[in-house]
Amino acid sequence: MEVKVIDSKGKATSKKVTLADGIFGIEPNDHAIYLDVKQHLANRRQGERAEIAGSTRKLKKQKGTGGARAGSVKSGTRVGGGRIFGPRPRNYHFKLNIKLKRLARKSAFAYKAKLDSILVVEDVAIATPKTAEFKSMLSNLNLLNEKVLMIVGAGNDNVYLSSRNLQRVKVVSADSVNTYDVLNAKKVVLTESSIEVIEKILN
Repeated sequence: MEVKVIDSKGKATSKKVTLADGIFGIEPNDHAIYLDVKQHLANRRQGERAEIAGSTRKLKKQKGTGGARAGSVKSGTRVGGGRIFGPRPRNYHFKLNIKLKRLARKSAFAYKAKLDSILVVEDVAIATPKTAEFKSMLSNLNLLNEKVLMIVGAGNDNVYLSSRNLQRVKVVSADSVNTYDVLNAKKVVLTESSIEVIEKILN
């Protein structure tokens, strides 16, 4: 599958890249996607807190006050105290086979390729973190009001810092992309250097 490479100004260059059919051209496996997304969302859950912040100082002496014993301001019987028999933190994590997770990511990319929702751009270079510069690039690519996932080849702090104030944009490195992020984006923007990393990991 050949795709034209676009520069940061939105103009087509003379370069073309070939997206591997073994990743971007497979028949998507919906069940693998379901399990991988389910795991991703489950791992984000934190459960609820039973304890609260507060001093452990004993409020008053044990005897001689005429009142009940009071050992902690966090007691559930006091205003602002913890909940008696409250919920405990729970671990929702479950494991998946790595081959299934790879298949899920391949399937997500294949869906985006079928919908013509993948753009390949030249490697983005931003000298200093500037949101205005990143927004200008999105505008040139006609992606300013779209939900965008940009995948860069390696950790690029300036690109990440320039994008983090934009609610509908997420920048990730190619070695940390997940199925949920790919499917959640309206457009997936691949930098040239990211394609080699993605193909190396998923193959």
